[in-house]
Amino acid sequence: MAPVGKLYCVSTMPQTKTIRSVCALAGLELEIPEYTHYSDNQKPEFLAKFPHGKIPAFESANGFNLTEGAPIARYLAGLAPNSGLLGSTPEDAAVVDQWVHFVESEISTQNDLISGMLRNFFPYSKGFHTVLVERQLRSLITLETHLSTRTFLVGDRITLADITAAAVLQRVVAVTADADVRAKLINTIRFLETIVHQPKLEAIFGPTEYTEKALQYVPPKKEKAPAPPAAPKEKKEKEKPKKAAEDDDEDDGNLVPEEPKEKNPLDLLPKSTFNLEDWKRAYSNKDTRGADGSLEWFYANFDKEGFSVWRVDFKYNEELTQVFMSSNQVGGFFNRLEASRKYLFGSVGVLGQANASIISGVFILRGQDSKAAVDCAPDFESYEYTKLDVFGNQEDKAFFEGALAWDLEVDGKKWADGKNFK
Repeated sequence: MAPVGKLYCVSTMPQTKTIRSVCALAGLELEIPEYTHYSDNQKPEFLAKFPHGKIPAFESANGFNLTEGAPIARYLAGLAPNSGLLGSTPEDAAVVDQWVHFVESEISTQNDLISGMLRNFFPYSKGFHTVLVERQLRSLITLETHLSTRTFLVGDRITLADITAAAVLQRVVAVTADADVRAKLINTIRFLETIVHQPKLEAIFGPTEYTEKALQYVPPKKEKAPAPPAAPKEKKEKEKPKKAAEDDDEDDGNLVPEEPKEKNPLDLLPKSTFNLEDWKRAYSNKDTRGADGSLEWFYANFDKEGFSVWRVDFKYNEELTQVFMSSNQVGGFFNRLEASRKYLFGSVGVLGQANASIISGVFILRGQDSKAAVDCAPDFESYEYTKLDVFGNQEDKAFFEGALAWDLEVDGKKWADGKNFK
């Protein structure tokens, strides 16, 4: 069978999973060409077909072009009427559309807004966050109630509504629907597992990651205000009143000894000759490149046994829009790394331009395991960490130096804005 057309997409998007699943169940062959987001969708030949430059984008074999996930999925389901993906009656088709719209507008939208706020795409608002969580939970309960008496959303077999819901729910359970919420959604989780483990769909959906605790906002640590000057002490009386002494004794008897604080594993590492604070001062006070620059200082003092260098890449660059928003996201990530300030230095930037950017940079951190230094940030798993050999590999060294000098360029994308963690 010849392909019905080409789908330009990113495989992790829920819309992509929905469209591919429709084709798998409808018996349609779909061509998925090699595609690089923020590169291919900016090319004139792409924009001639899809002026907004948005994905997923479908190019039919007959020359018909279409964007937006839901319309593409519905169009392809309509090419195989016997598949039952749109139901078997006009009424079924209307209910399928109802659930598709409900899931996207009442569950997916809230999830995307919450995720965007917590990643600093826009300023955090506790009140707005609370409202979004409540609205999403109300919608999930509506879905749960409907599924308590049936296996599928419409009729007795899988439809486009089920596929769309499963693609959205797979992301929801990784971000907002944590263990406590899922305890209220027994039928919804059963439904999700039923859809994603269909033989023809399992490879498309991949493994489902369930979060134990919903992603939360971590505010930046506030600097302590300088303490006011101490008031002059009054001359002590030679003897304290007896009653006051007795009260003091009573108070002491009620004190509960504090539990000893558990040491960070990084504090147990052998002492290093590389002083991270000295490096931060050298980086701040010297030119990065050139004679007597901070890079020269680094290579002369770095301890490869006690510290390591890592490349850091944001996993979801296709979600980035404005450069300043992406830069705010980096700042938010750094704020959430506050507990690791004495173990970590970072230089991370936004490369590219609006709607065509990536987040990338480097960390210098204590020890040889990146997770030990970054897992204090709730969103650390949104980034990929690759160990660099800056002494033995020229490509790694060039990347490292470019990130520190803020002149890094990756795949034609130049450094646009950056932040340091120091």
